[in-house]
Amino acid sequence: MKALVFHSPKKVSIENVPDPTLLKHDDVIVKVTSTSICGTDLHIFNGLLPQKRDLILGHEFMGIIEEVGKGITQFKKGDRVIVSCIISCGHCFFCQHGQPPQCENSNKDHYGPEGRPPNSVGGGVFAYTDLYGGYDGGQAEYVRVPFANHGLRKIEEGFKDEEVLFLTDIFPTGWAAIDRAQLKGGETVVVFGCGPVGIMCQKAAWLNGAGRVIGVDLLDYRLELAHKCARVETLNLNDVNVIDVIRDMTGGRGADVCVDAVGMEANRSIWEKALDLAHAQSGTINALKACISAVRRGGTVSIIGVYATDYSNFPLGQIFDKGLSIHTGPVPLQFYLDHLMQLVKDKKVILDDIITHNFTLEHAAQAYDLFCHKKDNCLKVVLKP
Repeated sequence: MKALVFHSPKKVSIENVPDPTLLKHDDVIVKVTSTSICGTDLHIFNGLLPQKRDLILGHEFMGIIEEVGKGITQFKKGDRVIVSCIISCGHCFFCQHGQPPQCENSNKDHYGPEGRPPNSVGGGVFAYTDLYGGYDGGQAEYVRVPFANHGLRKIEEGFKDEEVLFLTDIFPTGWAAIDRAQLKGGETVVVFGCGPVGIMCQKAAWLNGAGRVIGVDLLDYRLELAHKCARVETLNLNDVNVIDVIRDMTGGRGADVCVDAVGMEANRSIWEKALDLAHAQSGTINALKACISAVRRGGTVSIIGVYATDYSNFPLGQIFDKGLSIHTGPVPLQFYLDHLMQLVKDKKVILDDIITHNFTLEHAAQAYDLFCHKKDNCLKVVLKP
């Protein structure tokens, strides 16, 4: 089969690779009909998440079941399904307590309670390096899906792939950021980052009762798309002092909730890059620090952007002084999935309006270059094998 293979930072290519096979009784093989490129893929592409061996990328994908293992009880060949990017068994302690990203059985080689690489991280994720299970991803013609009874959902007739594809990751991720903040109604929510996840956070904020939603970014085209797709007010970090403006907009207090939908690949200076080397850390916490400053005292900061290392300049004193609640972590996707599917079915949310580019799988390397460097006002790419 053909697949998009990561070889080393900045180097990916379409390769002919062996077809996947069933390895366990609860595996299925899915023929991929649509997949997409996520900002998390870029953490690997850009080398912030180390990966030494070749790996098929892609954790947002859906398709048609081609083959089922003997232990599959809820699905059959020919079913059209979406696939959770989080791999979880469904029956361990954490899966039973609504925390599938912490699954005890999906990342046997590196799982542990400490939460520090290389031998104590969480459960498995498709195409998220060997550290998180080494599972080949969905930017390919076929994929092996483990623990499939727990990780798949059937898709009814009448939906285009693009209408449901983002249930595999970015909409549940955005929803998690807002759900953790437990809005009561009428709050001002500021989302730092107007990429695909940020816009999904903004949509989720309205659905959860926010009274005002503001998107912050560096790029005008992303702010324009956020305004168009999520009906938010927007602020450009290059044009204004965002912290001062947010306080002015909220009676001097700051926002009730701030969401970090950027993570470690926020803009940073040459000096910050040098400090990273000195402190053995990757990327920056600039977006998180902005959230902590922009949120009101007693407010909530929800972190959904990815951070892969500890940071020496973490503002714990500021967090303590302001009495902030901090929520973070990977999305408990299976926990939310049925509810979010119903929102799509009821047409309470539209997910495919963020798509700016479509490519065949053969042009995936070109698509990575476009997406990574934000060329041609690229926000979200869908690939068709």
